[in-house]
Amino acid sequence: MNPRVLAYYLPQFHPTPENDKWWGKGFTEWTNVAKAKPLFRGHHQPHIPADLGFYDLRLPQPRIAQAEMARDFGIAAFCYWHYWFGKDRKLLNFPFEEVVRTGEPDFPFCLAWGNHTWEDKVWNAGTASYVYAKRNKILIAQEYGGEEDYIAHFNDLLEAFRDPRYLKVHDRLLFAIFDPDGFQDFPLFKQIWTDLAQQNGLNGFFFVAHDLRNFDKTDYYKSIGYDAVNLSLHRVPFEIRESKTRIGRIIDEHFSAGPNIVEYKKAIQMMDSPLYERADVFPTIIPNWDHTPRSGRFGRLFKNCTPELFAEHVRKTLDRLRNKPEEDQVVFLKSWNEWGEGNYLEPDLEYGTAFGEALRKEIKRSDLFGCYRKNS
Repeated sequence: MNPRVLAYYLPQFHPTPENDKWWGKGFTEWTNVAKAKPLFRGHHQPHIPADLGFYDLRLPQPRIAQAEMARDFGIAAFCYWHYWFGKDRKLLNFPFEEVVRTGEPDFPFCLAWGNHTWEDKVWNAGTASYVYAKRNKILIAQEYGGEEDYIAHFNDLLEAFRDPRYLKVHDRLLFAIFDPDGFQDFPLFKQIWTDLAQQNGLNGFFFVAHDLRNFDKTDYYKSIGYDAVNLSLHRVPFEIRESKTRIGRIIDEHFSAGPNIVEYKKAIQMMDSPLYERADVFPTIIPNWDHTPRSGRFGRLFKNCTPELFAEHVRKTLDRLRNKPEEDQVVFLKSWNEWGEGNYLEPDLEYGTAFGEALRKEIKRSDLFGCYRKNS
C-alpha cells in the first residue's frame, strides 16, 4: 500500500458575487497571480500555469484534467477547502458541489473546513491602496451557531458524505479543521455530527486538527476529541523575524525593503519533525511558497525551490512513516493549486511537471521500501 498523499485544493478559481463586490468584477485567484512582479534580483514572478492554463472551475473539463494529472503524480485524493461561516453562509462552494452533483471527476476526495474569518489583508495587501490599518477590516466573520447550525452544516454536506468517493481513514470520513484552537465548541460539534452520521447509516468521522507550530499539541487535541493532527510547519522557517518585539515587527512591516525570504534548502530541514513518526500525526509536504502575489513586499517566500530539493523533502517525510500502521500513513500536500501563495504542484512554465514527477518517484520508492521491509 502506498502512503496516501492528500492534496489541499483551493476552489478560488471562479468569479463569485462576493469577490466581485470586494475586489472588482471577475476577480479570481488568477488576478493576483497574473499581476505579480519580481521584488528583488532573482525573484521569479509571475508564476504562469502551463498544461492546465488559467482555468475556470465552473467548467468540468479542468476539474477532470486536474484529477487525471493528480492520479498520475501519485496523489490519493483532493482535500477540498470548504468555507461555512455559520447561519447557512458559505463561499466558493460551487466547484465541489458540482463534483458531487455530476459524479466527475471519478477521483477520491475529502473536506477541510477553512473555519477562519476573512479579512481585507488576505487579497489586497501589497497593492497600491494597501494601508496597514486595513488588516483589521472584516469581510465575512467565522461564526459558530450552536446545535441548529451544526445540524444545518451536516445536512448541507450529507450528499458528499454518502458519496463512495469520499476518503476514509479507519473506515471513517476524514474531515479536517483548519483552526482547531478557534473552535471552542468542537466537542458539541463532534457529538452532533457523530449522532447524525449514525442516523444516516454512516460510520462516523475521522476528525483531523490542522496545526501550524512545531510543538506537540497532539495529546491536547486528542483529549478534546480529534483523532489525529495534520502538522503543517511552513510558517516555522519565518519565525525568527516574527519573534521580534512588537515595535520591531511594526518597523519591519512598514519599512522593510522586501519580503521575508528563506532558502528552500534550509526550510525543508526546519519543516522536518520526529513528531511525524507518531501514528496520530499526519505530516505536510510543501513544494514551494511565495506569498508575494497577495502581499507584495509584506509577503514571505521560499527561495530556490527545485524539484530535486522537493524530492529530498518528500523522501525524508515519507521515511518518517516507515513504522506506522498502513492506515495511518497519510501525508498532506500543501498544495495542489494555491497559486496566489506560490504553493502548487500543478505544472508551470518554469518547471513543467517536474515537481509532480518528483513526488511520484518518491512515493514509488517508499512503497518499494515498505514491501522490502515487510518481507525481510
